[in-house]
Amino acid sequence: MTSFNRSTSRRLKKLTQIPSVWEGDRRPLSSPHTPIPSESKGDCILWVDGSQGIVRGMDVISEETGPEAIVRTLMRAMEHPQSPAKPARPQRIVVRDREIQFYLRGVLQDLDIAIDYAPELPLIDELFRGFAEIIDSQVPDIPPQYVKALHEKAYAIWQAAPWEFLEEQQIISIEINKWDVGTIYASVMGMLGMEYGILFYRSEDSLKRFRAAVLNNEESPGHLEEAFLKQDCLFLTFDHEDDIDDEDGFDDLGDLALSDLTPTFGNIHPLEGLRSVLYDEEAAVVFLALESLSRFIRDHRRQLSSQEFPSLSRRYRISLPASDEATKAVPITVSTMPQLAAELEEMADVVMDEEDFEELASLESRSLRDDLIPEDSFLSLGVVSWEMLDYLRQGVKYHQVGEFKQVGDGLPVILIQTSRPKAKTVIENIEAAGGLKAICFNPGADPFDGDRYDLGLLQTENGELFLFGEFLDDDPVHVEARRKWNQRCKNTKGFCGLIIAKGLTGASRGNPQLRDMMALFEARSLSPKDLGLGTLQLMPQFQLE
Repeated sequence: MTSFNRSTSRRLKKLTQIPSVWEGDRRPLSSPHTPIPSESKGDCILWVDGSQGIVRGMDVISEETGPEAIVRTLMRAMEHPQSPAKPARPQRIVVRDREIQFYLRGVLQDLDIAIDYAPELPLIDELFRGFAEIIDSQVPDIPPQYVKALHEKAYAIWQAAPWEFLEEQQIISIEINKWDVGTIYASVMGMLGMEYGILFYRSEDSLKRFRAAVLNNEESPGHLEEAFLKQDCLFLTFDHEDDIDDEDGFDDLGDLALSDLTPTFGNIHPLEGLRSVLYDEEAAVVFLALESLSRFIRDHRRQLSSQEFPSLSRRYRISLPASDEATKAVPITVSTMPQLAAELEEMADVVMDEEDFEELASLESRSLRDDLIPEDSFLSLGVVSWEMLDYLRQGVKYHQVGEFKQVGDGLPVILIQTSRPKAKTVIENIEAAGGLKAICFNPGADPFDGDRYDLGLLQTENGELFLFGEFLDDDPVHVEARRKWNQRCKNTKGFCGLIIAKGLTGASRGNPQLRDMMALFEARSLSPKDLGLGTLQLMPQFQLE
């Protein structure tokens, strides 16, 4: 049996011994909802001064923790008790567990404390009865009859991943007409790889006010928080169950397995604020919204994945789970709102400052060239670790420097591998144009066969645009690569890089080594919205629409 060090025993014996009887016990928590501010599950240890009627020490521990834990809590109860108690040593301790009694007798034998047994502990029993009453009165996060159904619908939404093709301003209306709820407006979060979920606004006005507030106060955290709390919506968000953050090397929830995610439901209202609790009618509305939205995405995924936000509508009849109304199917109408989406995009365009507008206007007047990158080049989207970036900066013959913070797993890069003479020509042409200003992706379309493309563009400092790659927008490999590219550029605040490498016909074809890297251009990443070019049409070469 583990015992105190002699120095610890001497220190504890110096404490004033008061004529008090303390009760001590270790009991399992009966519910994840507990008034004790610690872990949500496990055992509770309590030490109570029966003479003064106060709690001196309390801990919540895991069920697997050994008997030493009750001694650790007792030591704090003696040396560092909870207010208003003062440090002291009791004359007598009473427990209701024989094993705990015998264990404490062995550990505390040098402290002149009597360890007795009693089948009941009045004060501790009363405390746990109070805890139980609080637990019984707790409102569950989700009504019990909806817990399983809502979690299943949330995971179905996660697997459908609407954020891969729907932007936040591409609103979908869900007409319910029940429980004083008319139409709610779904806004999908997650395309930027930061927060994943769906907001169900109760009105268009609330949605528009929030969007306007965010656009007008992007640099003011205080105003953004106020705008957030003024929303009127129900929500579903996804979190990692272990709360991993960027400092642990974790960047994107989208990279995690379904089993690692926890859905959270709740409500935001200007007068209520934020609460992660759904009441019965709210849970019913969210269930109907998620189920109808899932069906709508399943039925129209191809149309919703197109570059243009289409006008679609579908009617469903959905039954509620485990309720008196389960047999009464609720008619739901789900529709896209392209006009509202255009209005929200226009709101964002209005806040663009004049300098940016003039720059974009100058871009529109320029043609798109395809004579910079050789046709037979090997091309890939990837990332260079920060450690490797340092070696690369020193190893290449040409380096265009950028200034950015090292956030995430590295610098997102476009790698172009060609022959040594052609690589040298590419580098010289970029230098002649003043260097590389930005790397961009922009939608493109072939009006003859209906194919949609994601076009990779390089913008040089003189404002010219060069095509470096054409990717089908429904290619799953490219879609995943673009999603990671967007997230990594978000982490670096828009900084990225272009690597020009040789060795296309050698052993390192498709996998150039450090010795093959000839140039590194550190630049900015621009979105299609930043470019403002619209969809580029193939006529027979890509031109501005």
